[in-house]
Amino acid sequence: MYTNSLQYADSSATYLTRREKKLQKRIKKTQYNVEARNQLAKVTLKRIVPITDNQSRTFESFANDRNILLHGSAGTGKTFLALYLALNSVIMGTSPKPIVILRSVVPSRDMGFLPGNVEEKIAVYEAPYDGLCSELTGHATAYDYFKKNHYIEFSTTSFLRGITFRDNIIIIDEAQNCSGHELNTIMTRIGEGCRVIICADFTQTDLIKSEDKLGFRKFMQIIKAMNSFDHIEFTHDDIVRSALVKDYIITKDRMNIDL
Repeated sequence: MYTNSLQYADSSATYLTRREKKLQKRIKKTQYNVEARNQLAKVTLKRIVPITDNQSRTFESFANDRNILLHGSAGTGKTFLALYLALNSVIMGTSPKPIVILRSVVPSRDMGFLPGNVEEKIAVYEAPYDGLCSELTGHATAYDYFKKNHYIEFSTTSFLRGITFRDNIIIIDEAQNCSGHELNTIMTRIGEGCRVIICADFTQTDLIKSEDKLGFRKFMQIIKAMNSFDHIEFTHDDIVRSALVKDYIITKDRMNIDL
């Protein structure tokens, strides 16, 4: 019954019933997902292994289906690990819906002065993930490829009202730059089946107002008290970006100089 109707609909779509239109849409979506999955199989991630104890704990927490707060020193690979673990789940087929990367663009107050339309302005904040995807796959256009095939979505905290995330791996990156209000908005948008990875370092905040800074610290207190989150605190021993970065951060902290 439905096969004949769908075949006829190619030349006269207006004769489709509502039920038949829904069926046709579902078939097209299934075909698209199969094609996208086949394309995705051609993109492989480099094999990443943890090289510090806290990186190993991150891998273990993710494997145990835990939500994770990754907090601490710069250069420890927090975002790198979060994106790798999330992408690995997508490519291996264990994550049914896209990775959602969220970050704030409000605190810097620079967005309104950037050239271009909204999409072009937001693209500035996507640049780190473009580079990370290239590094993780060896393909210069990997990030665009993942976005085109709906395996990565990027959004700012400015566009979350009315949204409910379901079955997504959600990476809240540079969370120290979110106000308490933004963080509360994100957490109350999370529906069933989601995994959350929060990456942050409160020493690198771009927030100016003390009440905004306090909001993130209060948020951390809540997350640490939740049974559904593992908290992993990265230290100087976890800095892997370069020997220079490690030496700089250790020296700065030893001298108690806040820049």
